[in-house]
Amino acid sequence: MANLVTLTKDNFKQTIEENNFVIVDFWAPWCEPCVNFTPVFKEAAKKNKDIIFGMVDIEKDPEIGEYFQIEKIPGLLVVREKAGIHAQIGEIGAPALDEIIKWARDYDMSTVHDYYNREENNQLN
Repeated sequence: MANLVTLTKDNFKQTIEENNFVIVDFWAPWCEPCVNFTPVFKEAAKKNKDIIFGMVDIEKDPEIGEYFQIEKIPGLLVVREKAGIHAQIGEIGAPALDEIIKWARDYDMSTVHDYYNREENNQLN
C-alpha cells in the first residue's frame, strides 16, 4: 500500500484499523489554504514512509467530515493505534507539520493502551 492515499467512506475505517499511524488531511478543492498545503502534505509522506497520509475531500465524502465534526478546513487528524491523539485546524507549513509528526511519534500511548485493556476486560464504567 502506498503511504499517500485518498480516503473515502469506503476505505476510511479499514485504513484506520489496519495501520498504526495515520495522518488525515481534511480538505476541499475550493479551499485555497488546503490546496496550498497539499504539496507540504505530499512531501511529508515521502519523508515518512512508515506513516499513512490520507486525504479526505469533504466535498466528495461529507460524512467523514461530519462524523469528526470538521467545521473548518484545512484540518489534520493524527491517529495512532486507532486513537485520535491530535487535531489541528488551520493552515500550517512544513516545519509545523514536521513538529506535529515528531510529537506524535514520541507520544506516550500508555493511557490509550490502558483504555483498550480495560475495554477488552469490560472494566469501563
